[in-house]
Amino acid sequence: MREITFAQALEEALIEEMERDERVITLATTRAPGLENKFGDKRVRFTPISEAAFTGIGLGAAGSGFRPVVHWGMVTFSFVAMDQIVNQASKIRYMFGGQADFPVTYRCTTGGGMQVAAQHSQSPYSMFMHLAGLKIILPSTPADAKGLLKSSIRDNNPVVFFECSRLASTTGPVPDGEHVVPIGVADVKRAGRDVTVVGLAYYVREALAVADTLAAEGISLEVVDPRTLVPMDADAIRASVRKTGRLVVVDEAPATCSAASEIVALVTEDAQTFRALRAPVQRVCAAPVPVPFSPPLEQAALPDRARITAAIRRVLA
Repeated sequence: MREITFAQALEEALIEEMERDERVITLATTRAPGLENKFGDKRVRFTPISEAAFTGIGLGAAGSGFRPVVHWGMVTFSFVAMDQIVNQASKIRYMFGGQADFPVTYRCTTGGGMQVAAQHSQSPYSMFMHLAGLKIILPSTPADAKGLLKSSIRDNNPVVFFECSRLASTTGPVPDGEHVVPIGVADVKRAGRDVTVVGLAYYVREALAVADTLAAEGISLEVVDPRTLVPMDADAIRASVRKTGRLVVVDEAPATCSAASEIVALVTEDAQTFRALRAPVQRVCAAPVPVPFSPPLEQAALPDRARITAAIRRVLA
């Protein structure tokens, strides 16, 4: 077991999968000299800044026997490739009657907190959750990032792999040797008895910090990390809520039509879990505004520990 950064874990995963399978190739608008030197420019492709083009190229290559890893950079840049994502990638395997595989992984950074202004601070993963045919990944730790990227590359369906910008330099333990995390399986990061807190990406870390603080008051939080948004591990989330009877969901996207909304729905639509609730469910989400460039305004727009703590106290009141 080693301590490495989130970014290093992702790099390890990509290198290991390229070593394991010569069909794995990469496409990106920024050069990766280390990868180029190791694998050559036929497998490490430096593309023009045309996301629509290389998003489609990646999908076509996937249908031709390769396993492309396509890096959009920031999720912002995926929006100019929406036809390829919405009308092609998400639907192509279905339209082939399941007779062809399209193992393409689209990577991008997401989220605010980095003072890079409204266009580059978005968290639009719920938009992609609406596209049947895509698997959606959102890890919170270096170990999960590595294991889930490896699983994504090996998956025979299109995957969108979101990487929270604020997590890139964070560190955590990663197992030595082969490490694969299955898609669609949530993880209980901290067991507890009083309140279930479901955090997404960066806010798993924040929920754990709040749990440490409230433990001094005798409040026991169970922190659940979905890790995968599609497919979502409804059983794990419901089991936790049935145990604690209370739910707080923390998501840095705005609340409307959000991943947080989906988590609340899968809890309240299940009769057994709904009957177990002792208090109304709480969502702690971003304000419904573009993320400001100003650091104080950005901080005000995004969830923080104080808001998470306040929501927890409300469900315990």
